[in-house]
Amino acid sequence: MLKFIQKIIIYYVIILPFILTAQINEGKISSIPKKLNTYKEEKIQLDKAYAFLETNKNDEAYQISHRLLKKTFHKKTKLYASIILGSYFNYKNLADSALYYGNKSIKLIGDKKDSISMLRLSLVYNIIANAYGDKSLLEESKKWHLKGIEITEKYQAKGQYYKKIHNLASTHIRSGNYEYAIQLLESCLEYHNEPDFTFTVYISLASAYSLKNNTELALSYLKKTLDFFEKDEKSKNQVIILQNIGVQYHIMKNYDEAIKYYNKAFLIGKEKGYHRPTIDAMMNTGLVYQDQEVYNKAIEYYTEALLISEKLGFLDKQAIIYDHLKTSAKAQNNYKDAYSYLKKEIKIKDSISKLQKSKELNELEIKFNTLQKEKEIKVLQVENANRELDLKNQEEAIKNLKLQQEIEKKETHNKILSFQNASEKKLNEIALLKKDQEIQESKLARQKSIKNSILYSFLILLIPVIGLLFTYYQKLQTQNELNKKQEEISEQKISSLIKDQELKLIKASIKGQDKERKRIALELHDSIGGNLAAIKLQLNNTVLHGNKKTISIINNQLDDTYEQVRNLSHNLIPKKFSKNNFCDVLEEYFNNIGGTTSLSTSFVAYPRTEIDILDETLQIEIFKIIQELITNTIKHAKATSVELQLNLVENMVNVLFEDNGIGFNAKNKATGLGFENIKNRLKKVSGTFHIDSRINRGTIIDIEVPALTSINGKKSYNHH
Repeated sequence: MLKFIQKIIIYYVIILPFILTAQINEGKISSIPKKLNTYKEEKIQLDKAYAFLETNKNDEAYQISHRLLKKTFHKKTKLYASIILGSYFNYKNLADSALYYGNKSIKLIGDKKDSISMLRLSLVYNIIANAYGDKSLLEESKKWHLKGIEITEKYQAKGQYYKKIHNLASTHIRSGNYEYAIQLLESCLEYHNEPDFTFTVYISLASAYSLKNNTELALSYLKKTLDFFEKDEKSKNQVIILQNIGVQYHIMKNYDEAIKYYNKAFLIGKEKGYHRPTIDAMMNTGLVYQDQEVYNKAIEYYTEALLISEKLGFLDKQAIIYDHLKTSAKAQNNYKDAYSYLKKEIKIKDSISKLQKSKELNELEIKFNTLQKEKEIKVLQVENANRELDLKNQEEAIKNLKLQQEIEKKETHNKILSFQNASEKKLNEIALLKKDQEIQESKLARQKSIKNSILYSFLILLIPVIGLLFTYYQKLQTQNELNKKQEEISEQKISSLIKDQELKLIKASIKGQDKERKRIALELHDSIGGNLAAIKLQLNNTVLHGNKKTISIINNQLDDTYEQVRNLSHNLIPKKFSKNNFCDVLEEYFNNIGGTTSLSTSFVAYPRTEIDILDETLQIEIFKIIQELITNTIKHAKATSVELQLNLVENMVNVLFEDNGIGFNAKNKATGLGFENIKNRLKKVSGTFHIDSRINRGTIIDIEVPALTSINGKKSYNHH
């Protein structure tokens, strides 16, 4: 029945509105075309691409974004794709491409001032700032970083704010402002929400301290971060860390370690396409060989690094490499090459300086030229519009002249006919107009009635459907509540059954103990008591009428009584203790408790062999104390696990018993019957115990008993 109701609900709620809509539209069923390439669908793909950035799927992020940017007609998709592509080229250190997509993103955002658009703009500023940093235009890079920081601070976007502060600090490190950079980086450590970011800040702090010649502090920061990023897919961080660790060893003149870390950085950087860190690793390897005066090897590494820097347009790297090449050439007394390298270094530095100075002028010139072109285009558009209007007016004038000539020719012939037919035409027109009006009115009335009837019928059908839905929902809710209550009741029943079973086991154990006590009492009364009474009478007679035969009989009775006492004592000691090792018996006891109850048990004994050869009487007392503790735990603690540790250290047996139950106030409950039994048993063996328990924190009981102790006035020793 419920399934049938569900089918009716699905039919009326989902299918019927589409049928009604189709009927209202001219009474025909029309299919609704599916809209392809919605922004929602494109955004899902772009979100996936954004997640791939700075991972081993970085190139896939580029392919998705680039394909969507070409095909989409949604402005939002274009903006999102441009931001992803700008970030991708930042990561690859391809500055010109990153700048292109950064500027494209700014145009797509336009004049929007809402919070989402402004935060996106801050991301774009970061792309542009990083691109200028890659081109070594550091002042320009700082300017764009500060613009981004201003937006994130205004809109309280903490994560983005601290990341931009970190990027600004990195730029200041490159500018040589180490103290200010450290101050900025330490403020970044206030942000604790992203562990990755914290370790990235550590890398930058290491760089700053290294440049301040605090090598040990730098090395400690770097080794912390290396442990974290070794498991990370973002291998660029790993390359930077390895590279910087190499630098610290290089400064400390530990050249073997330095080259080892530079080579690791170079291999990962080359494989993943991280160009700047790869170039740094090559240059630093060259510096190691230069410091070791192996100049040919140094120049080989510098030359390879220079080729990559020229290909990618890294001006700052080119200047540094030319400086290193100059130093190597001078060290070899090759002053001609040294002079050539110096000229090239100066040329690169001049071009960097010119680019920094002329950039604003170029931007203003581009803006001015753009405005001029826009004005010229507007003027041309107005002129074209005027020309089109003139042409249309001329065409209409020619048409009017032609029509006028035709009218004049026919006017004379048609005047008579026109006058005759004019009245008839007017009458016919009036009649036709009236008929058309009547037809239109009837059509409108008919359509209106059809629409109203359809709407009313839909509403009539919808009300019971809603009622059915509501009752079905209520039924489901009540069913869920009933199920929950039944589960709770069954759980309570199970727990009570388990408790009852546990208590039955304890009661059975106690009943067995009582039975054994009665048997012992009867044995003592019937056998040993009777013998002792007979011996007493014999002794009295012997005093009066002593002879050798009577004394011999008394000796035999004493031997018999001793044998009975010995047998009884052996019966009192459980067979398990006489036939098995004490620790094995305890372990089996604990395993049995774990099997028959819901408790999880753990037993540890050290040293087992020494504990196994303790006096049996002492073992029995310890066993009964542990039984009492287990009984208390099952009855009162509501614990799920019990741990027992048994240690023998310097002739002192230590019993450590721990449960994870509800605990109790030790001051109030340490005087119960169970604890009194334990105290009485411990008095026999000169033992002590300490209770550590808190409400909802479990219970720990620590018992200590001397291995060489006195039991009921008799010494008990370890028997070896």
